[in-house]
Amino acid sequence: MLNYRLAHVLGTAALLAAAPAAAEVTGSGPSGFVSRHEAVVEASPRDVWLALITPSGWWTSEHTWSGDAANLVLTPQAGGCFCEKIPEVDEPGRFTLEGSVEHMRVIQAYPERALRMQGALGPLQSEPVTGILTVAISEVEAGTRIVWEYNVGGAMRYEVPVIARAVDGVMGIQLAALAEKLGPVEVAPPPPPAEPEAQGGEGADEPAEAPVDEAPAAEDKAPSVDEVFGDLVDDGRP
Repeated sequence: MLNYRLAHVLGTAALLAAAPAAAEVTGSGPSGFVSRHEAVVEASPRDVWLALITPSGWWTSEHTWSGDAANLVLTPQAGGCFCEKIPEVDEPGRFTLEGSVEHMRVIQAYPERALRMQGALGPLQSEPVTGILTVAISEVEAGTRIVWEYNVGGAMRYEVPVIARAVDGVMGIQLAALAEKLGPVEVAPPPPPAEPEAQGGEGADEPAEAPVDEAPAAEDKAPSVDEVFGDLVDDGRP
């Protein structure tokens, strides 16, 4: 559900080029690309999940076929459809029946943890490509983190760097819209690595103290999203 006039999509991506979170193509090759975005919100994982599976409440209308996000519906179960209704038209000189679009199909729904769907969004729908969108949800100290990754592969008539940038821009728009609904949290960038200690000088011949092993806490802990979904490897981001 990217904008289906490709020129408009590319224009939108160009406007977003200056935004720090607008473009994050983490991988690109001759026949595919990976777009990855993330956000931290104040809402609980439950509220994030409930909002995520109700795209009519946050997806941007300008990136739909019908021009109205109210026509979107998502069934959060394997085989469920992320679909859009195309309303009928009944006006002087013109009449059509109701139509529909399947944007993606759910292949895994893990409430409050992750949603994975398969489908070629927007202008990619005309190409023999496969796209996998994985949305992972995890609790962090500041709230709830949402990781949004769209992995596209296959033959396409578009220039990969160009279409990758366009798709990534619109993916960023959608996650930003979801985060805005849930209360975005500003996350400080990680601190720079510590400078190595200088060799020599006073105390240089003294042996370093051996680290003290601490016993792990004796409590049951649920596996992290990265442990459950191994393809979303934690890269050290906050």
